[in-house]
Amino acid sequence: MKNETRKEVSYILLFINVLVVILVSSNLRSPITSVGPVLGQISQSLHLDNFQSSMLTSIPLLMFASCSVLVSRFSHRLSINRFLLYALIILSFGLFLRVFGSVWTLFTGSIFIGLGICVGNVVTPGYIKNNFPKQIGLMTGIFAVSMNLTAALASGYSVSLGEWTGYGWRGSLGIWLVIALLALLVVVLELLLNKKTSKQSNQAMMKSDFNMFKSGQAWNISIFMGLQSLVYYSLISWLPAVLGDYGMNGNAPGWVLFVIQISMIPITFVGPIIANKMKDQRIMIVFLCVLMFASIVMFALLKSQWIYATAILLGLSNGLSFSLSILFFSLRTKSSANAIKISGMAQSIGYLIAAFGPAVFGKLHDWDASWRYSFTFLGISVILMFFFGMKAARRKFVEDQA
Repeated sequence: MKNETRKEVSYILLFINVLVVILVSSNLRSPITSVGPVLGQISQSLHLDNFQSSMLTSIPLLMFASCSVLVSRFSHRLSINRFLLYALIILSFGLFLRVFGSVWTLFTGSIFIGLGICVGNVVTPGYIKNNFPKQIGLMTGIFAVSMNLTAALASGYSVSLGEWTGYGWRGSLGIWLVIALLALLVVVLELLLNKKTSKQSNQAMMKSDFNMFKSGQAWNISIFMGLQSLVYYSLISWLPAVLGDYGMNGNAPGWVLFVIQISMIPITFVGPIIANKMKDQRIMIVFLCVLMFASIVMFALLKSQWIYATAILLGLSNGLSFSLSILFFSLRTKSSANAIKISGMAQSIGYLIAAFGPAVFGKLHDWDASWRYSFTFLGISVILMFFFGMKAARRKFVEDQA
């Protein structure tokens, strides 16, 4: 009878653990992607200038780049579960504050949102490694799909949600507080029901003295992640302008972005499962880099011809590169503590690299109105990504590369 009860409890806790991964990851992009479609409404309502408007999307990325290493450095002081709890509290407070009604609360809320997401970004791979050691590929796929699916929905339905709630842009941004509170509730439930897991988490979060910045493999993973993010953020930022110059007007550029995001979802789920079963992932690096390079060439040369096929190629390649980046945090480390450390390092270095992408892409357009220089820049980035990706995909731990 006791054995049956224990089995039931273990199944319930497993279900809760899966829910934690789904709900936490659902909060790691949607608060950012929901801003763009209603940015005009926000600017008009609060009388923001162009610089202030652009900072609404830049602040979270700056928080990722500046705080990820700090989060990983202090992660040993709390269990993974408690770290996620505090991350969701910070995020929920930021989501509430952002729609409170003034310029000050808008930007302060954005800072808290960036910090909350930053903690979730860094700690969740360690949570997966600690709670699902034999299903890392599957759970990384679920993590990536949940993140990208809610990001796509937040972007596509932001305006409609504002109209549905009757609160305009405040409803569009504020409704994501519901998802954050739901995730918070599940994490609290896990902490209350699972004292055993809390103890295991504390053990897994013991301080690691390993210096990740002295590991060659850690740098390979970090630069690979940064370059794939650079390509993604450059195109997401500038593709509407590019397609406008190519003669696509109205909602057409938006549909191209939608196709890119939707195309990412299946591969972000299947990719990590397949990759986790492979001896190493170099063949996948070759596959994704060929697809990504082909999509960039097609954007540059074919322009609006075969545009949806081009969008699908980009979505598949970027979805696979993103999920592999996350998977490497778990596959290339020997402990949850070091998984969190490489997650912090890679996301700090990665988002710092990615931040330069849109600026360089746009500046090159000032020198060449045809966008050829801009796409050449992305092509070179993919070649470099191939170089570092092939090294990161080798079956060697970051601890072996010091």
